[in-house]
Amino acid sequence: MPCAVAVPSSPIFSPSRIPSILRTPSSSPRIHGPALAPPPPQTASSTSVTAAEAVPPTSTLSFSIQHGKKDGSSSVLKRKRPARLNIPLTGPSGLGLKMTPRGDERSDEVEVEGEGYSVYCKRGRRGCVMEDRYAAVVSLDGDRSQAFFGVFDGHGGAKAAEFAAKNLDKNIMAEVSSSKCEQEGVKNAIKNGYLTTDAQFLKENLGGGVCCVTAFIQKGNVVVSNAGDCRAVMSRGGAVEALTSDHQPSRKDERDRIEALGGYVDCYHGVWRIQGSLAVSRGIGDRHFKQWVTAEPETKIFKIRPDCEFLILASDGLWDKVSNQEAVDLVRPLCVGVDKPEPFFACKKLADLSLTRGSMDDISVMIIQLAHFAL
Repeated sequence: MPCAVAVPSSPIFSPSRIPSILRTPSSSPRIHGPALAPPPPQTASSTSVTAAEAVPPTSTLSFSIQHGKKDGSSSVLKRKRPARLNIPLTGPSGLGLKMTPRGDERSDEVEVEGEGYSVYCKRGRRGCVMEDRYAAVVSLDGDRSQAFFGVFDGHGGAKAAEFAAKNLDKNIMAEVSSSKCEQEGVKNAIKNGYLTTDAQFLKENLGGGVCCVTAFIQKGNVVVSNAGDCRAVMSRGGAVEALTSDHQPSRKDERDRIEALGGYVDCYHGVWRIQGSLAVSRGIGDRHFKQWVTAEPETKIFKIRPDCEFLILASDGLWDKVSNQEAVDLVRPLCVGVDKPEPFFACKKLADLSLTRGSMDDISVMIIQLAHFAL
């Protein structure tokens, strides 16, 4: 059931300055939506209700009705709210999404421990549904040293994230198989895979968009790409190495690119946005902003060395509250130099740390143990 709350002091609310065709309600902090109109005032009935005429209402909500007596006093009928029904939900097949109850509230979680990787995702307090997705494909073409991983942070709904999680790896592999093996050939294959996925999603005529970060491992090399504000970092002997740079309108090169295409970028309540609405400058989807929002990723390639310990791929629900070095410092004691590594527990601890610091967004964390894929 869709929901929205408009709070004037919220960082995601501001007077809109774009045409209404570009504004859609969203629980995502990346997109401004219109404020909800107040409900119409209730008018009291002119017909009085006596005790003999009172009929027990069928509503399950608590209420009170006052009715007159001959002595002028009033009595109050009350019913308690019944216990909330927990309705089990099932997530999309193949995406590892499952729903679990948490007290009286519904919460969505992903818990996966795979071959050389672990994933933990949790729905944020702000949204009604989980908009994050992930992809993990190991032993590509029967080669255990070849794999594809991705974290996808949707906004304006989960459709774009679902589509990217299902199709991006296939499109990239189709491009890789037909390209040359040198680094530039692989970079172009990744770029074409992203752009093809974007074009396919736009043909679906669906709303929303998705930020992506992916890692393609092949022949002892790791190809890390991103479009949007999902991020990848690596632990190299305990020191953090940032492998991506967030694509946000606050970046000068991104702002210059958008303005050169006829768009405008401004800052409201500390958040930079395109056309006063979208807070990311690259991603798959976002059809109404496609003139300025490109799906072309930035890519970095490196070889797995003995000091390359693990990768962390995560959505901005983590990085908005936890620094790169903090993430590595938390994960390393659980995954490096221990008899029994606990990467899944490390994923969950990172998400919990972000939650304790006040994150309201969906949080998705993936840890990839690089030694597992070294030649």
